Amino acid sequence: MLSTLLSPPDVGELEQEAVLRAMRSGWVAPAGPDLLAFEEEVAARVGVQHAVALASGTAALHLALVSWGVGPGDVVPVSTLTFAATVNAIRYVGAEPHFVDSRTDDGNIDTDLLAQAVDELLAAGRRVPAIVPVDLLGRCVDLEAVTKIAESAEARLLCDSAESFGATHAGRPAGAWGDASVLSFNGNKIMTTSGGGMLLTDDGALAAHVRKLSTQAREPVPHYEHTEVGYNYRLSNILAAMGRAQLSRLDGMIERRRGWRRRYREIVAELPGVRVLGSDDPNDDAHDNCWLTALVVDPERAGTTARDVGQALLSVGIESRPVWKPMHLQPVYAEHSATLDGTAEHVFNLGLTLPSGSGMSEAQFGEVTDVLAKALR
Repeated sequence: MLSTLLSPPDVGELEQEAVLRAMRSGWVAPAGPDLLAFEEEVAARVGVQHAVALASGTAALHLALVSWGVGPGDVVPVSTLTFAATVNAIRYVGAEPHFVDSRTDDGNIDTDLLAQAVDELLAAGRRVPAIVPVDLLGRCVDLEAVTKIAESAEARLLCDSAESFGATHAGRPAGAWGDASVLSFNGNKIMTTSGGGMLLTDDGALAAHVRKLSTQAREPVPHYEHTEVGYNYRLSNILAAMGRAQLSRLDGMIERRRGWRRRYREIVAELPGVRVLGSDDPNDDAHDNCWLTALVVDPERAGTTARDVGQALLSVGIESRPVWKPMHLQPVYAEHSATLDGTAEHVFNLGLTLPSGSGMSEAQFGEVTDVLAKALR
């Protein structure tokens, strides 16, 4: 049985009180004042005009693509180093993903390869209506470069910021970039509503359409009237109440995770062949939310492998996990096109994510670092 988890929910009395208040208010169904307030509060924090709270980040990705008319025959360039949900949403609408490889330093999408991929797809006569970059483990993609690529291709930019709420890039918050951005509030994320997500945008028409689609696309008439296919994707008022409590604690939870990142860096700083995935400058951690800290272990220099370190942690009940297996290596997506240089596969083979939760105790962290010291010496 695992005693220390990778990123468990950090919830307590504040969240319990918020949920209980919502229940006692009578607003138990999806709509309600906490849902509307949660949307307003997240939009204000990120600095966008509109937010739509949904059942998951996947739902937000899906409904943005549906609203933009992305569908069969279209190709959507996307980070290959991501969770399957990103790519699944592209397939939900019948479009084809085109996988783009990663940067060596942080695992995020390589913008030079992205530009190459987009140019080659357009030259081949393919329609590229949208681009979906993914912020990996709480660190933003080079969103300035991606924005220029999308604008040049006249493609919508849908930023998968599911892992990066609270991070910034070039002084702007994650969630404020692109034609729309997506957050996740899944149980393992930086903050949680148990399950849930959100679409963020300055496009009022997009927000209104996504909100409509998320409630089975009901028309505003007394009877049930539908002119397009809808979905049951709206976040519940009770979960939104929990989200509001979590949002009030977000900065503290991020600082806790940044503290773990800083100390992990200190532990591996003098070890040959071991580094923290991300920028080599520890000052850059102030721009990340440090959702998960991952090590990259070069077996030739370190004398051990990331998988062996993971087994050492598991032997004493500590959870760890390889970095995402690239989507182009997944059996379900192996036949799709890609622009690759081997970096994402390298990061997968050498990477290991470590316990990073804001609720982790000093005793738990000490046990993790004791195992790491022995496994990496």
